[in-house]
Amino acid sequence: MAKSLELTFINYKKDSYIIVEGKRNADRFFIIRQGNVRISKEVVVVEEERGSILGPGDFFGVVSTMSSHSHIETAQALTDVSLISVMKEQYDQLIQNNTPVAMKIILEFSRRMRYLDEALTRLTLSSNAEEDPSHLYKVAEYYAKQSQYNQAYYALHQYIQYCPRGTNVNKARELMMKIGPYAKAVKPDRQADVFNRVYSKDCMVFAEGEPGDELFIIQKGLVKIAKIVANNEVLLAVLKPGDIFGEMALLESKPRAACAIAYEDCQVMAVNRANFEQMVSTQPQIIARLTTLLAERIWFIYKQLANTLISDPVGKMYDSLMIHLERKRIPVSTASYTFDFGPKELVNMVGIAQAEWGMVLRKFMATNKVQILKDKEKETLHAMDISELAKEADFYRKKERGIRRAGLHGSLP
Repeated sequence: MAKSLELTFINYKKDSYIIVEGKRNADRFFIIRQGNVRISKEVVVVEEERGSILGPGDFFGVVSTMSSHSHIETAQALTDVSLISVMKEQYDQLIQNNTPVAMKIILEFSRRMRYLDEALTRLTLSSNAEEDPSHLYKVAEYYAKQSQYNQAYYALHQYIQYCPRGTNVNKARELMMKIGPYAKAVKPDRQADVFNRVYSKDCMVFAEGEPGDELFIIQKGLVKIAKIVANNEVLLAVLKPGDIFGEMALLESKPRAACAIAYEDCQVMAVNRANFEQMVSTQPQIIARLTTLLAERIWFIYKQLANTLISDPVGKMYDSLMIHLERKRIPVSTASYTFDFGPKELVNMVGIAQAEWGMVLRKFMATNKVQILKDKEKETLHAMDISELAKEADFYRKKERGIRRAGLHGSLP
């Protein structure tokens, strides 16, 4: 039987500040009972999909509270308001006692994540990926050109399955015949009744554009999440054991927004819609974990959106490194740190055109703040002194603020 949930009710007068952007130690979020609250940000990169005025039944402060990061927004009472205060440690009980509220938060997070991800894609690549099975052929073409045959074969197989009358079906079949002998780690035929699945390194779990009705929980290994846009692979994340991915397609019944690829040999647990609905009420700890991960990703993408405002590409790269360190809660006082990605992934993250990679990387590496470590399988970036990275990132942020204050943004060569 679910434990009784004791919530706190708090009243704020009109014009009162409830939460303030940038403040740390967020330990609670709020659900509006009565009145209206305005949400604002110091720098608006994209407009909020749901608008800036919230009313009864809406919630705010969940992203910062559940991700344990600083507040990403300011909330001010437009009228006298009555709020329900929910402490982070009460969230498991909230799920058990009020499943509809928990589902509303999860679904809102999923929609918000997709909306922000699409906004980031537009800003960084001046294009948007197609959320349609026909996009699978473009995904396959990209990986085939990169000689990544496992990914290409999988995407071709799914394209033929979901677009049997597609304009590129014959080309897809020919290309599959050509690269088939080189595709060694491919599992295109999903076993719906198998919940624990093993994927070899470079094997696709799912491809961008294909329909999806499962989310995955990583049990062992790492999974890369990437998007193919404008004939370029953009690395979105490298996920570790305990992380959840694929939830947006399951919750919204929309095509996959990105590719999921085994970064190394890995084992995952697959959860379909029927199992998920049962988990909401029977396994609140997993639903709380999903909410926390969605909150973490939303916080992260807001930081990435702010990164797009930095005009200097080298500044973007330093800021991106610091965002990753903050996301992983690595203190600036740490002597050194090795990132789980290399220089090519870094320039992809900040949306630098492939034609400019060489020049930008040479300029970035010339500062001697990071080294490239190489082994048989991949390259990684190593920071000798994190405090030096922080100084560089802060320099470029202040430089950008100065440019904006002077009204000169966009005039640099």
